[in-house]
Amino acid sequence: QVQLVESGGRWVQAGGSLTLSCAASGRTFSYYSMGWFRQAPGKERKFVGSINSSGGSTYYADSVKGRFTISRDNANNTMYLQMNSLKPEDTATYYCASLRNWPLVPYNYWGQGTQVTVSS
Repeated sequence: QVQLVESGGRWVQAGGSLTLSCAASGRTFSYYSMGWFRQAPGKERKFVGSINSSGGSTYYADSVKGRFTISRDNANNTMYLQMNSLKPEDTATYYCASLRNWPLVPYNYWGQGTQVTVSS
């Protein structure tokens, strides 16, 4: 299983931008489709977006479509989440995961997450 470490989260004002990173260990990162998920306090973890193993296809939740962009660098075992036009409702802990089923179902194996706080 791929080991995952999320980073890049911080406080940001509404309308701002932020890029999160997901660093993966192991030589099998490029085999997996990957996804971003987020969990707000007191709420269930929700799907944000996903990218296939080659990086050629992406899929997004309606709530972030047009504002967020996922990319990956297989040579460096890293996935990114570029977030633009941030809104207070984007406040959450963000997690990355390898996908069991494209494009929505993750393996139940999570990193520690990275906190994003968007202030109005």
